[in-house]
Amino acid sequence: MNDFQAIADRVEIEALRGEFTDAVMMRDRPRLASLFTPDGALRMPDIPAEQVGREEIRAGGERLQSQWDFFVQTTHPGTILLDGDTATGRAYVQELARTLDGRQGLNYAVYHDRYQRTTGGWKFAERLYEVRYLDTSPLAGAAPHAAQDSGTNPADTTATPAPVASFTDPATAERLERVAAALRAGGFAAEILEDAAEARARIKDLVPEGASVLTGASETLRLSGIDEDINTGGRYDAIRPRLLAIDRATGADEIRRLAAGPEFVVNSVAAVTETGSLVLASGSGSQLPANAGGAAHAVWIVGAQKVVPDLSTALRRVEEHALPLENARAQAVYGMPSAVNRLLILNAEPHPGRGTVLLLREAIGY
Repeated sequence: MNDFQAIADRVEIEALRGEFTDAVMMRDRPRLASLFTPDGALRMPDIPAEQVGREEIRAGGERLQSQWDFFVQTTHPGTILLDGDTATGRAYVQELARTLDGRQGLNYAVYHDRYQRTTGGWKFAERLYEVRYLDTSPLAGAAPHAAQDSGTNPADTTATPAPVASFTDPATAERLERVAAALRAGGFAAEILEDAAEARARIKDLVPEGASVLTGASETLRLSGIDEDINTGGRYDAIRPRLLAIDRATGADEIRRLAAGPEFVVNSVAAVTETGSLVLASGSGSQLPANAGGAAHAVWIVGAQKVVPDLSTALRRVEEHALPLENARAQAVYGMPSAVNRLLILNAEPHPGRGTVLLLREAIGY
């Protein structure tokens, strides 16, 4: 390897490490995952957390970031040892963080890295995160939004930040019970489950083998594994793979008919209110007819962070929280922005037994 190539490799690897920190700070989870090889690993035994493969890295980032009030990471250059198309190195990290449940602190850590040259440039084959120093003393400062919401002067670093409203904070057990009661009063069946794993198992009870099933374009379904179970497991007559196989230019009518009236639709929602309303948002509207009543049966899986007091707050959640996250995903996957072009609000179920809401105690999805 000539000196020029070695210099170029070092510059690109250093840029890769900077891109990682930027993706973390900007909460850009698809970009973060793209910095790893397809079988790359992010190992954080001090958290503890370990993700292998881009999908796990993306999903793991979502779980961690949903807990933050604020997070600041700065990375300092370390070593790089080149060895042909592979390399090893270390980067040094300082972090400040506060979670929504009040945990906080400052730490210094080391990333022990392995890098791999690919056709798309240098990627992480592995990042191993090792904490070298941890101070969990209360942090004197606050994120700017916390200072503004509490009415304090942002320059007053001695003020104790007041808790801020968050669309990522899981609802309490009492709120979930209120939501379930309100949904049942409106004709929905409602169950409170511990987590996505329980919902994944419950779907097999609610949806009989061989039924035609349409899944919504839902991060909750993807992260929980329910989307994969339905669309690739062979247990059901899965509608979405059939839709994707139809030519959009010549088969628009067939696509519309298939999507509008399956036996079951399995989806999530953007928000659920304590008064018993479900709110779904869509860019194209293609999945809304089945949810509204076209499907004979509907099952919605809802993370605990989607509980809001009322419809006005639900609409705020759609615009201020769900849309920016979906927009980032759409840009990464489709190369185009998303939009809230269609809204569906289900205030009650006129056919009792048709719709089942699985409320989870954990936060998952948008």
